[in-house]
Amino acid sequence: MHHYAYLIIGSGMAADAAVKGIRSIDENWEICLIGSESFPPYKRPPLTKQLWKGKPVESIWLDTTDLGVTLELDKTVTAIDFADNRVIDCEGAKYGFDKLLIATGGTPRHFPFDAEGIIYYRTFDDYNDLRRLCDIGQHFAVIGAGFIGSEIAAALAVNGKRVTMIFPETAIGSRIYPADIAGYVTDYYADRGVSVRPGETVADIQGGPGAYKIKTSSGAEIEADGVVVGIGIVPNTKLAEDAGLEVDNGVVVDTHLRAGSENVFAAGDVANFHLHGLNKRTRVEHEDNAVVMGKHAGEAMAGHMKPYTHIPYFYSDMFDLGYEAVGELRSDHETFADWQEPFAKGVVYYLCDSRVVGVLLWNVWDKVHAARELITAPGPFAPEDLKGSIR
Repeated sequence: MHHYAYLIIGSGMAADAAVKGIRSIDENWEICLIGSESFPPYKRPPLTKQLWKGKPVESIWLDTTDLGVTLELDKTVTAIDFADNRVIDCEGAKYGFDKLLIATGGTPRHFPFDAEGIIYYRTFDDYNDLRRLCDIGQHFAVIGAGFIGSEIAAALAVNGKRVTMIFPETAIGSRIYPADIAGYVTDYYADRGVSVRPGETVADIQGGPGAYKIKTSSGAEIEADGVVVGIGIVPNTKLAEDAGLEVDNGVVVDTHLRAGSENVFAAGDVANFHLHGLNKRTRVEHEDNAVVMGKHAGEAMAGHMKPYTHIPYFYSDMFDLGYEAVGELRSDHETFADWQEPFAKGVVYYLCDSRVVGVLLWNVWDKVHAARELITAPGPFAPEDLKGSIR
């Protein structure tokens, strides 16, 4: 058993950022990163965005391997032994640690259908599988209308594929956008040639690559060459739970990202943390949180302890539409839209109890800092108070 000063379970963006955080303070002690994927850390957002617009695959790789790190890839940790400060992987190998970071991310939700080749889109392998299928297929069914579904549907359509979107909500993005924006986006997709089927669930999927038959709740049957599913992820918490750590929609961490112990931390998609400014606990599945939280956890592991007060932002690209957003975007919140040009450029404010809890920057750029300041402001705010607050 090799013993490491710093051991990281996971090989995603949070893990890479943690390595950078450690190395910003400690250039010498050994770091080991154990990841289930066969690839070193890479940027995940380009898998649904830039790579479909012509960016080279080489652009996704992070520089983790340049930082003096031992990478144990294509291996899954199956147990954490806190009595002996070690973890055990799927091959029975043991790794000792002084400090441990759990950055295990999440697993896509699956349907209970046994059709082969359905792509539950999340990883670089999934991107490669879909690219290969695009070489032979022309019609793709995209199930789900959240971030993954909407971005992949747009990417496939831009690349000349026929796309059918199937989702149970009334419109694309209806869980986060106000109804008028969700309706506009849905019409926009239809105008770009996407066949949009809102209000439908999938009852069955039969067949395989090149010859799928999808049955929906309305009784419709849709034939497709490929099926891509984006219906959310489940945080990978079993390892932490089996080890006795507190789990509640993620691994529960304190304000310093510690997971129930002075030498155990969690970060990224798997971490349930206190969201500064909104006075609530949450779990965030976006790049900015993974990178900033991962780096913060790495610094804490190396001895630089401070509260995590970052308010994450997220972004999306859909055809020619784009936005950045901060805070809690829920369509059931009160909203106020301050348009410079309706549905083309403007800011949407989300309010709860006379506080700004979220800001949607619709084709408005470089204003994330201003949005964060509004979210941390005590208020009270009435909708009319917010007009012109961010331009």
